[in-house]
Amino acid sequence: MIDFSAIERDLIAAYTGRLERRRRRRRISGAGALVIAVAGVFATVAIASDIGPNLQLDPTKWTILGGGSTDNGRGAYVHATRIEDGSQSTFMVEHDAGLAPYAAFLLHERTKAAADATSPVPVSPETGPLCTQAQLTRAEVVALRALGTFPPGAPADVTRGAADKAVADDFGDTPCRGLEYASEQARLVYAGTEPRPLLMPGAR
Repeated sequence: MIDFSAIERDLIAAYTGRLERRRRRRRISGAGALVIAVAGVFATVAIASDIGPNLQLDPTKWTILGGGSTDNGRGAYVHATRIEDGSQSTFMVEHDAGLAPYAAFLLHERTKAAADATSPVPVSPETGPLCTQAQLTRAEVVALRALGTFPPGAPADVTRGAADKAVADDFGDTPCRGLEYASEQARLVYAGTEPRPLLMPGAR
């Protein structure tokens, strides 16, 4: 089981600077390819990778295994091993400011695909074709409806199970790639971590 609090503490310690709105960093755990949204931050710490200033990791805590970028640097990723326990993770950043929500989703999918293709550990991909804008909107609506049983502002990690299950049940035997993304977006907005315009227009 992933300790979300420990992840947050490590990232805050590893990065310094200011938060930039609409910049999202995602950490994909090698075990189960779980995507966790955390704050995107500019860094001034020692660089442990050459991917760019937004994916700098503390070299006293992480060993960089490799990385790359997509869309002329708009998406980037780094594979790293935690020195303390040897666990492997992938960090992604997507510069989606100015992109429409569905275009931001497509950027995420391209970046994730590139990261998965070079992952040092096996990654279990979502099944089905890429979600259309209508399907992504539907998934976000379903997730938000499920989140209504939680108090506003409930942390995204707390509501994940309920939102993911509701979306999976709604799509049943016809899933598409992007349902996890839609559930996450809904949870982040419901938690107040991300602004409502992050959602598909039909889900706001």
